[in-house]
Amino acid sequence: MNFDYLIFQKINNLAGQCSWFDKLMVFLSEDLIYLMVIFGLVYLFFAYQKNWKKILKVILAIIFSRGIITEIIRFFYYRPRPFLTHQVISLVHHDISGSFPSGHMMFIFPLIYFVALANKKMGWVFLVLGVLMGLARIYVGVHYPFDILFGIILGILSAWFVEKISPKIKWLN
Repeated sequence: MNFDYLIFQKINNLAGQCSWFDKLMVFLSEDLIYLMVIFGLVYLFFAYQKNWKKILKVILAIIFSRGIITEIIRFFYYRPRPFLTHQVISLVHHDISGSFPSGHMMFIFPLIYFVALANKKMGWVFLVLGVLMGLARIYVGVHYPFDILFGIILGILSAWFVEKISPKIKWLN
């Protein structure tokens, strides 16, 4: 049995034992991302003193991470979601798109990166929320731990890359 699946089982087997906790985890796995995006972009808008070019950089990092890198990886490597290959406790309905890397993590972690650049304390709050979202995605049965881990790493690297190349792009300065 591989380590990734073993960790998945340990987390997913907790599902279905407490209805209020299941509801919390469903919220964290599906709805928290919307609140984080709204609050994160509003926060950055004011933290960057209404500088639209900096907000555009954040949006480009998210598009690069989730819209390009994730889709390229999924085009060349398809990893079925846990509920397709194993018996899992599934708390949400999800399509059969690839599981690796986590699209949620690839979307939210570039935002978390830029929030942390603007304010370390707020960055820690967003980081904790992002990790909780990732754990919840495992709990509800739609991702393996490595999907989450690599989504976090690649999301951060994507944001870092956009941050590093942005000085070379005239319309972002």
